[in-house]
Amino acid sequence: MAEPCPDVLAPVPLGGPLLPAVAVVVPTFNEAPNVAALVTRLEQVLVDRPWEVVFVDDDSPDGTAAVVQALAREKPHVRCLLRLGRRGLSRAVIEGILSTSAPVVAVMDADLQHDESALPRMLALLEAGDADVAVGSRYVAGGGVGEGFDAGREAMSRAATWLAGAVLRVRLADPMSGFFALRRDVFDAAVRRLSGEGYKILLDLLASSPRPPRVAEVPYQFRPRVAGVSKLDSAVAWEFALLLIDKRIGRWVPARFVMYALVGASGVLVHMAVLWLLYRGIRLGFDTAQTAATVTAMTTNYALNNVFTYRDRRHSGLGWLRGLLSFYAVCGLGVVANVGVASAIFDRSQGAWLLAAVAGVFVGTVWNYVASRAVTWRRG
Repeated sequence: MAEPCPDVLAPVPLGGPLLPAVAVVVPTFNEAPNVAALVTRLEQVLVDRPWEVVFVDDDSPDGTAAVVQALAREKPHVRCLLRLGRRGLSRAVIEGILSTSAPVVAVMDADLQHDESALPRMLALLEAGDADVAVGSRYVAGGGVGEGFDAGREAMSRAATWLAGAVLRVRLADPMSGFFALRRDVFDAAVRRLSGEGYKILLDLLASSPRPPRVAEVPYQFRPRVAGVSKLDSAVAWEFALLLIDKRIGRWVPARFVMYALVGASGVLVHMAVLWLLYRGIRLGFDTAQTAATVTAMTTNYALNNVFTYRDRRHSGLGWLRGLLSFYAVCGLGVVANVGVASAIFDRSQGAWLLAAVAGVFVGTVWNYVASRAVTWRRG
């Protein structure tokens, strides 16, 4: 039997005239067409309690924040939290929850795929003290994905649900759900342990709780997206895998370091391929071939780290080129160390080019990680 969270039997305060009893946190990126419809739907199902909705927008190019702000001037229960220079659904949800004082918080998407009519049932479980976390579930009796998923996406969701069992200490049919509500004290107990990586904030919360919370699942039918484009892509799957790794070994190895190391491993393959082509194939001098291989590997490492490791801080447009130049600049000492160490070992080992190359890559990688994190992908 899982040990309950502290104070789970304490009644949830209903809030006063200045304190909403419920805050609905909605992370957004390019969801402008859905904002007004979502607010209208929430008004219909939350009419019997004081509430607010906090849209946390990652500076959407389609003007989502402006739409929310215009609506907020007419409706005091609508708020906009605009994040500049930051990306990532999980971190957006964390900031949204931290911005409210409501004793109960719900999280849902802005794409209208989550059935808001399930919210009152979820909130009733929390307010009655019957659960600490109420999850909108697609995979219990009465729930389903309907036309909201194609066969491929449903298969991915099922596989991710199975993998999530490796880090969870509670039984849950749909740990990948992005639609849930929880008591604020449960969030406060877990917040300093959250990794904030990727899109699966519910999984992060449950795996980070110091004690397993009591979880109840409320069935709902997952609806087709009304407007906008799905954010699901291969990078999301990558982030999910790293979230699982972080929850297993994060106390010893940060998730970003694991990401960087995996990208670095691909860079080693690129480096060796270019070095072999230039040194063994074209017969260039070793120093020249090693330098060219190093620069090529740096370029591919930058591109992959920009997509995966620092997805929430990634550069685009001219910023991509400026980031690349910054990456070259801050890693300049790494290049010098790489080539210098590799050349010294090559000369002293009478042509042991493979050993020399590996040693150079190792020295350069250590510097590149530290410098790029501090400068190239620093938080704005």
